[in-house]
This record gives sequence, C-alpha cells and structure tokens, in this order.
Amino acid sequence: MKLFDPANHLRSYAHRRIYAYAELAYTLVDFSAAALFVVGSILFFSTSTTYAATWLFLIGSILFGMRPTIKLVREIAYMRVNTSDDVAGNR
Repeated sequence: MKLFDPANHLRSYAHRRIYAYAELAYTLVDFSAAALFVVGSILFFSTSTTYAATWLFLIGSILFGMRPTIKLVREIAYMRVNTSDDVAGNR
C-alpha cells in the first residue's frame, strides 16, 4: 500500500471508516480555523481588542497546521489495518 494513494480509502470497511472520521476531523478543524480568522479580523477594527484578535489568529494558524497532520495520521491508520480479515465488500 502506498501512502496518499487516492484509492486507499476503498480498500476495506475499516479504511472507509478511518476516511470518514478523518474527513470529519479535517472539516471541523478547517471550519474552526476559518471562523477564528474571521472573528480575529473583526476584532482588529478596534485597538482595544487587538490583543484578543492576535490570539485568535495564532490559534487559527495552529489549527490550519493540524490539517496535514490529520492526513498523515489517517495514512498511518490505513497502514495499521489488517486487510486480510476485512476485505472491501464484506460489509
């Protein structure tokens, strides 16, 4: 099995479940990061909230950094699945 092969999520039922959970996590992280950037941008309009805006940008940046981590963890989870017991189409 090759890392980041687009067909990896079709290998078995377990692979499809891993893909679904990873996509959910990826979407939640993506949405959260974008929301923090929007709120941070609004807070920058006032000098009294600049400090809070800076923190929101930092947290949003960390969340955007988690995106490739989620994909790498997904690929490692794919490699750990024993496909001999769980062949695609059995479930």
